[in-house]
Amino acid sequence: MTTALFPDLVVNGELVPHAVVAAEVQNHAAPKGKPGIAWRKAANAIAMRTLLLQEARRQGIGAAPAEVGPGRFETEEEALIRGLLDAAVAAEPPTEDEIRAEWARDPSRFRAPPLWEVSHILCACDPRDAAEKEAALARARAVLAELAARPGDFARAAASHSDCGSKSSGGALGQLGPGDTVPEFEAVLRGLGEGETTAEPVLSRHGWHIIRMDAVATGAVLPFETVRPKIAAALEKAAWAREARSFADRLLASAEISGADLRQA
Repeated sequence: MTTALFPDLVVNGELVPHAVVAAEVQNHAAPKGKPGIAWRKAANAIAMRTLLLQEARRQGIGAAPAEVGPGRFETEEEALIRGLLDAAVAAEPPTEDEIRAEWARDPSRFRAPPLWEVSHILCACDPRDAAEKEAALARARAVLAELAARPGDFARAAASHSDCGSKSSGGALGQLGPGDTVPEFEAVLRGLGEGETTAEPVLSRHGWHIIRMDAVATGAVLPFETVRPKIAAALEKAAWAREARSFADRLLASAEISGADLRQA
């Protein structure tokens, strides 16, 4: 990307190096062949970060980098922004009436995890190997064609064709819950009805799967007392986000920025 094609980013008289914006571009999606869109998104993000850092320094905020994971710490700039927001943004905790009203809008949203009884046939491959991936897909489609002709032969087809150890039990994986399998496999389970088999092979990091949903046990609706802490935390988080946005808007209202347009972001 030729950064000379893009305008300088200046925030309250502070010139931001093109290299800083260019490094941020990788974090922003844009249609192929339209690098200007990614650049504008990156410029907006860097402009907001610069504005927050300027305000943190103006207020004399001091914050040591916190550990955000095993052996991983914030950068100094991340610590400054966190310190600023901790000092400037406060959200009132939700009232008991607000928590109960959120629950009452639709108690069925708050359920115990579902259980899925699942069988599958795996045509294993390394998805990073294009040739191997295509060969495994062809195998999986051939198995699907067999099942279309004889839907009751899933267990036999699994025993004959599956590359998973479950082939010895006709492809049965038993009962699964959320988190028990890889995300790409679980995403399909959430959309399958009882007795349904995937119409097309499903790709995961292990290869191509043909998945059959043998039974579904929908999680029971949880009582208010059980989900109250989760609802309260979600409402407080949403309130904090609104207050943080309001604080940022106040900074923007008095800022002089060229090379970005956060008021349209």
